[in-house]
Amino acid sequence: MNTPPPSAPLAYPGSRQPHVLILFNEPVLPADHPDADSEHEILYTVEELEKEFVEAGVRHARAAVRHDPAVLLAAMEKFRPDVVFNLYEGLANDPGSEAHMAGLLEWLNVPFTGSPALTLSLCRNKHMAKQVLLGGGLPTPAFQVVDALPLPELRLDWPVMVKPAGQDASVGVDQGAVVTSLEQLEKRVAWVLANYGGPVLLEEFILGREFSVGVVEMPHLLPLPISEIHFPQEPMEGFWPIVTYDAKWKPESRDYNLTPPDYPAVMPDALRDRLWDIAMQAFRLVGARDYARVDFRVTADEQPYILEVNPNPDFSPVAGLSGCLGSLGVEHKDFAVHLVRQALTRSRGSARRPALAG
Repeated sequence: MNTPPPSAPLAYPGSRQPHVLILFNEPVLPADHPDADSEHEILYTVEELEKEFVEAGVRHARAAVRHDPAVLLAAMEKFRPDVVFNLYEGLANDPGSEAHMAGLLEWLNVPFTGSPALTLSLCRNKHMAKQVLLGGGLPTPAFQVVDALPLPELRLDWPVMVKPAGQDASVGVDQGAVVTSLEQLEKRVAWVLANYGGPVLLEEFILGREFSVGVVEMPHLLPLPISEIHFPQEPMEGFWPIVTYDAKWKPESRDYNLTPPDYPAVMPDALRDRLWDIAMQAFRLVGARDYARVDFRVTADEQPYILEVNPNPDFSPVAGLSGCLGSLGVEHKDFAVHLVRQALTRSRGSARRPALAG
């Protein structure tokens, strides 16, 4: 696996210890907003990462940014970081800002962890990423895109999954997201447009098992042990076997308690190897870097479909990526330090101008 030893000091040309700036999105939603949990979780992740950096002896500072990029510029001027640990997930009222922030880091010519701006922009727009996957010969459910009502002619088989095309973290997905009639479809599309704007992704619902495959660069591309979301074996009235917002973020909810994760998943070796292969192809195809997660549905006859490719997935030490790393015996702290070291390695051998003139 070629993982750097946890005790190895961070190396940088010269004798000084490198300085890391933790960049993250300051939440904009009030705590009582229905979607606040997914956005406010970043505060916990930053606190835990800082504890890990203290334990590992990593010099660091933090920068919380909303809409004003001048905050980042001021932090760059003040701290002159050698690496930015990029935890910026985008703002709830401006999802595209995730890619914009990475683009600004690229413009400043400072090394940062995670995927580049182009990848983040592509994968944030689910319908565009699906076109790339199809163009690369990778399987994904049949889909259509709706920008406004009235509905276009439906070319999909029922049931149909309806979700915002530009959100992540299951925002905008609840038990009403799967529809079985044109009347339900029109109402659901109208609801998504009213609450999240367009475009709206319509996708054929795939009945089957749901798996997630973490893919990391260590430094060679490596698929992690696969996790599975378990659904009830028997049909339940008013319950579709999907990972809703509540299933991810509301521990007290029915959806959360009916969809426990399993690390690692139990499956035939041939299916595991196929999912690993497809996930690594998807990682390369979208231009991901450092770490990503590929979510699958697999039918009863073991036909896999990529639901999403998630560059820079949730970096919390209690999130799915951390669980998959743990299944491989890699501690979250060690992986965080590895990402910093990898970003430093990317900066070597190329002339770097100061992040800001001054």
